[in-house]
Amino acid sequence: MRRITGMASEETLIEMKSAMDSQIGGKEHIRRLAYFGNIQEECNGHSRNNSIEDRGTQLPGHTETDRLQQNKDTVFFRDGVRRIDFILSYLDDKDGEKKQERRREFEANLRKAGLELETEDKSDSDDLKTYFLKIHAPWEVLATYADVLKIKVPFKESDIPHGQDVPLEWLSRPFRLPEKVMRPQPDYFTSPFDKDKIDFFLIKNRDTFFPPSTRNRIVYYILSRCPYYKEDRKETDKKGIKRLLNNGTYTSAFPLHDCRYWERNTNEQCESERYHLYKNWARFLCFYKEQPLNLIRKYYGEKIGIYFAWLGFYTEMLFFAAVMGVICFTYGVLSYDDNLTSKEICDPSIGGSIVMCPLCDKKCSYWKLNSTCLSSWQSHLFDNEGTVFFAMFMGIWVTLFLEFWKRRQAQLEYEWDLVDFEEEQQQLQIRPEFETKCTDQRLNRITQEMEPYLPLPKKCGLFCFSGVTVLFWVLLIVACITGVIVYRLAVYAAFASIMKDSPTKKIHLVGSLITPQLATSVTASFINFVIIMILNFFYERVAIWITDMEIPKTHLEYENKLTMKMFLFQFVNYYSSCFYVAFFKGKFVGYPGNYTYMFGKYSRLRNEECDPGGCLIELTTQLVIVMTGKQVCGNIQEALLPLLRNWWCSRKARKDQYSRWEQDHDLQNFSQLGLFYEYLEMVIQFGFITLFVASFPLAPLLALCNNILEVRVDAWKFTTQFRRPVAAKAHNIGAWQEILNVVAILSVVTNAFIMAFTSDMIPRLVYLYAYHPGSEATMSGYINNSLSVYDISQIPLLSTPEEGAIPAWFNSSFITTCRYRDYRYPPGHQRQYSHTMQFWHILAAKLAFIIIMEHVVFVVKFFVAWLIPDVPSEVKARIKRERYLIQEYLHNYEVEKLKIQLSQSFIIEAKPEVCTATDKHDVLSECL
Repeated sequence: MRRITGMASEETLIEMKSAMDSQIGGKEHIRRLAYFGNIQEECNGHSRNNSIEDRGTQLPGHTETDRLQQNKDTVFFRDGVRRIDFILSYLDDKDGEKKQERRREFEANLRKAGLELETEDKSDSDDLKTYFLKIHAPWEVLATYADVLKIKVPFKESDIPHGQDVPLEWLSRPFRLPEKVMRPQPDYFTSPFDKDKIDFFLIKNRDTFFPPSTRNRIVYYILSRCPYYKEDRKETDKKGIKRLLNNGTYTSAFPLHDCRYWERNTNEQCESERYHLYKNWARFLCFYKEQPLNLIRKYYGEKIGIYFAWLGFYTEMLFFAAVMGVICFTYGVLSYDDNLTSKEICDPSIGGSIVMCPLCDKKCSYWKLNSTCLSSWQSHLFDNEGTVFFAMFMGIWVTLFLEFWKRRQAQLEYEWDLVDFEEEQQQLQIRPEFETKCTDQRLNRITQEMEPYLPLPKKCGLFCFSGVTVLFWVLLIVACITGVIVYRLAVYAAFASIMKDSPTKKIHLVGSLITPQLATSVTASFINFVIIMILNFFYERVAIWITDMEIPKTHLEYENKLTMKMFLFQFVNYYSSCFYVAFFKGKFVGYPGNYTYMFGKYSRLRNEECDPGGCLIELTTQLVIVMTGKQVCGNIQEALLPLLRNWWCSRKARKDQYSRWEQDHDLQNFSQLGLFYEYLEMVIQFGFITLFVASFPLAPLLALCNNILEVRVDAWKFTTQFRRPVAAKAHNIGAWQEILNVVAILSVVTNAFIMAFTSDMIPRLVYLYAYHPGSEATMSGYINNSLSVYDISQIPLLSTPEEGAIPAWFNSSFITTCRYRDYRYPPGHQRQYSHTMQFWHILAAKLAFIIIMEHVVFVVKFFVAWLIPDVPSEVKARIKRERYLIQEYLHNYEVEKLKIQLSQSFIIEAKPEVCTATDKHDVLSECL
């Protein structure tokens, strides 16, 4: 038996259902007819007017319930008039008496709040287990809460032009979408809704005045605060749909999509916005098209619209960084043959005659410099003169990106009517969890009402516990990174001894590419990446747990706290290994006879050294593996797995026809933190392409290719894989804006230090202009100048290579010294093995370079930020004019309303006729 709340009594329904079963043959016959497409319509087979007219002209032998039963793929109640604004689903468990009682009280309170309910019995669901509760908000409820939430609605069509014609506009036509998709509705002047001034607003049809996104936002506001306790037992913690979902009373709560995404509605009066989004936005073949941001905002709300606007703008700006990165990389390729440093390393008479000191104790032996020939060539591709220019360019690019985004954001605020939207409005919307967990109350000085609050001692205790937890996990990351470093130190000797006589040496194509340094770096990078993913999996849950425990007051405060915790953790997790390679590896090595060990001399874990070509190529390897691995794993998780699931569900859907609520029920739930993870992924990527971009100029190109796919993958997920999210307002990207600013400033510092201490650029320039022996400034002789000499006989016994590790070409009678990378006096000098003056000159040049680069970039950054206003002057002028017009129209409205009231009182005295609300609105419209 099906329950229909507020429509008919249960006795009448039993009779209607019996008549239906006898005349049509029951539910199975209806499903067979639906399968052949004889009684299915896309959204709602009858418009509102037709539904009302058909009630009195039904075919003989068919009841109204029979006809309404046939339209299951609809967004309306069975009467075809009332729109479904929200869906709740639940299972009738055997041991669910408490749940039934909660549902009974909750639904009764929803009816008291003015909502209208209608239940679909489990016998009509595909699994024969799930009940669906359909919720409709009538006009009075919508009007009341629109007034409470200060929702802006139109009162006059805007006469402000969209903008002037752009020169050479025909060039952008291939990238444009149809105007009806880009602007699904005309522009209006808007004002906060006031229930007492209904005739001031443009209300042509009350059923369509509030769009579905606004309707589901209002209904969710009611659901999140509706209690489920009896009137005689007021338990303040028993309220809100979230608690009912957590305790299993309801299994899901979601608003409906307006149609299937792959085909348009057959009924012209039903929306096809989901179909238009899929056709023009969510398909990968549309990757070169602009995004229909206005339609995204209309369908999903401003918060999701802002995310896609930011992601699209970020991707557009990446194009310029990618082009410049490709140019710098091309310069490195074209100057490949002019690299005298690599030529000297590879020259058998120079690099082949230089014997280098062992890189580890016992297992490592002496080696010739020309064995690093390949890595020196690879290093030149990324470590050249163009890299300095690119690092400075990226510092300025970051500023341009952030400043131009502020302007774009200000334009969206105006176009989306968010100019007067302040975060204080969200502060008034307290989280239901805060209201239930905070039993203490105090008087609000502004509202003069009692409100819940969290006492300061308890707040401090929770904050300290949260801080300790975060610190513990950060130290855990540091411990894991230390473990990876220990792995690098331990296995380097193993790789060196294994590869000494390895069979791969006989394979010229592969064996020449595999070195102990490369094998250690690649395997350590992969291990580090696996550790990163594992720690992410656990910390996400820990961060949400401790944030819930802090009991934030508002949703905005909740998101900001979670954002800071997650970003701090992800920052340390993803970037710590890159920081180690960039700023620590090869910096604290010592020299033969006085090496530095990680855990003391007896740990036998000697600190790593850099190749003669520098550590930059290893930083590049680390960056590529972690950044690319993260993007590949993210795309597989976001696209491939849902694609397989979607294929399976589509196969299942062809077997039978589902109702609109069942189709959406099978989709994934879009959680409140759905956008949080999308932002976090992009901000981490932003850190990779800014903090360490000096080591890999092609990083922006990889990010650009990923983001072109990311935009369409996210669009495809929202359109096809997720239930329709509850619409929410937001006028910016929140705490992520400040995080981007911090990363932008930090990137200038990190790139300056990378160029100074990780790159070999400064030592080469000092040699070129100060220490070259000839009259002509060239790089010839640089390698010999950059390597110091050590007497082999003075190497301690603990560091002396084992007999089995010494290569056959080494003859101790002729080879008495070895070379190492440093600037120290040779043996026999009165200051032997201490730093030479050239070392201090290079150090001074490095510090000077850092200071000059930082000051130049920061001065340009601040000048650009000052030069580019955050809000375009045109937008400022339009905002002022719109506010002026709103004040004028409100003033005229009040005056004309007073005149109409006076004239009505005069007419009533003369002739007892009543002026209707429609006449009043017409008169006001003419006057306005």
